[in-house]
Amino acid sequence: MVKALSFLKPYRVQVVIALILMLTELFVELLHPLLMAKIIDDGIIKEDLGVVITWGSIMVGMSLLAFLAGITNSFYAAHVSQSYGFDIRRSLFEKTQSFSFANFNAFPTSSLITRMTNDVTQLQNTIFMGLRIMLRAPLLIIGGVIMALVVNVKLALFLVITVPVLFFFLLWVMNKGGALFSHVQGRLDKVNGVMRENLVGMRLIKAFMRRTHEVKRFTKANEELREKTVSALRLMETTMPLLLLLMNASVIAILWFGSFDVNNGGAQVGEVVAIVHYAMRITSALSVFSWIVMAFSRARASADRIVEVLDTEIDLTDAEEVNKEAKVSAGKIEFQHVSFNYPGTTETVLEDLTFTINPGETVAILGATGSGKSSLFQLIPRLYDVTAGRVLLDGQDVASMKMESVRKQIGYVPQEALLFTGSVRENIEWGKDNPTIDEVIQAAKDARIHQTIDKLPKKYETVVGQKGVNLSGGQKQRLSIARALIRRPRILLLDDSTSALDLKTEANLLKAIKDYTCTTLIITQKISTALDADKILLLEDGRLLAEGSHEELLKKSSLYKKIYVSQYGEEVRSHV
Repeated sequence: MVKALSFLKPYRVQVVIALILMLTELFVELLHPLLMAKIIDDGIIKEDLGVVITWGSIMVGMSLLAFLAGITNSFYAAHVSQSYGFDIRRSLFEKTQSFSFANFNAFPTSSLITRMTNDVTQLQNTIFMGLRIMLRAPLLIIGGVIMALVVNVKLALFLVITVPVLFFFLLWVMNKGGALFSHVQGRLDKVNGVMRENLVGMRLIKAFMRRTHEVKRFTKANEELREKTVSALRLMETTMPLLLLLMNASVIAILWFGSFDVNNGGAQVGEVVAIVHYAMRITSALSVFSWIVMAFSRARASADRIVEVLDTEIDLTDAEEVNKEAKVSAGKIEFQHVSFNYPGTTETVLEDLTFTINPGETVAILGATGSGKSSLFQLIPRLYDVTAGRVLLDGQDVASMKMESVRKQIGYVPQEALLFTGSVRENIEWGKDNPTIDEVIQAAKDARIHQTIDKLPKKYETVVGQKGVNLSGGQKQRLSIARALIRRPRILLLDDSTSALDLKTEANLLKAIKDYTCTTLIITQKISTALDADKILLLEDGRLLAEGSHEELLKKSSLYKKIYVSQYGEEVRSHV
């Protein structure tokens, strides 16, 4: 909670102003019963209209002051809370941007979304209410007891005994509630996760007629959220009747014993009225305090979840002695006895890989599903660190180079084409800072998508639907490739990103890429794609089974022959 509140530091002045204004309201509220007692005892009972008018006018003036202080306080409280929410949400987003893939595995996507939205909003609202009424409630309780003692010590003892008991009870409720609301937020993560999966996979759900199954799955998650929320709220709501019971008992006791004191001359009517007023104000403050306890319990749970993200140690960073001058200039790639397994697992994905790819070469990587092709790709821009061995770029260990410098020289097209909300132009521009429209068009032409874009209703300004829903698979792949080409990368990684293209379009695209001064690696399942490559790497179960040109592999690799025959048919068997 302390770390979450540290985001308030830039707004210290505004916080102080808001608190001073809140204290002004509090001062007026605590002084009113005392003035009321004076009006009753010195004015009404003694039938002195002048006293009533004088002190009544003072009360009206003070009320107007409190009103203005309250309005101004609301303005500052809103400013601080909104700015605080903005800052903490930005910090969370920036933190997740620095996450490695291993860090992302520790936080489900739905959980991160909940933390950046619901949890931040919870804290934001708590800050606003804290500056507006939360601090006022406990101060009103303390101030009310003190002022009651000033008015009449004997009658105020009922409040002195009751209030501390209720205060410690509320502290216990707050601790208990914090744990319960932490479970509530966890269940909310699960509900959001089910919703996200459902919305993303809606086409598949409809195609498989799994609507009923998904409704049951969501209902189960929603039911668990409801049960946890009801448990938490039940505890919180139970506090209110108990508070009212004890405080009303105190008021009755004050009235009962106060009447005896008035009759015996030990107290004045105004004093009894003032203490009853303080008791009623303390009661209202305690009722607000029960809500405060609930809000603070939720806020503390949210703060813990936010701090958990902010305190996450990034396990993939630049080396302490990083070579800031090192750059990828030629595009030579070397794997030296590289082995790799994903963080937190013991299964070896790549084992003792050794090969060299010279600058400007086009290399095709073949292998069955699960052979480690995509994992190999992810080691080049250092999305993961190797478990053993070294990956060299232009003769330099990638682990000793600045990640930003390396990745700026790499164009990466993932297996699943991902398009962002925005226009076609914006999706291509995304690959480079401030490109010109000519660069955008050239990249689209080289990716063989320009003609398609030219036929769209608004051409390059056509808005892409969610995840590119209004484009075909091949169109999305070519847009993704254009986004990579606009970078003019030294190394281009195509992870099975031409699978949806016909042979002619794919051949033309690869021919256009040849004009780029870059080393190109293509993961593919198609022999036709590999035919024109300078080199082919054949992987099996994470090992490099064979490497060489198409003709060389036909002669020395039985697996490559088998793949070739399976794709080109029996008529080629005599040639292999």
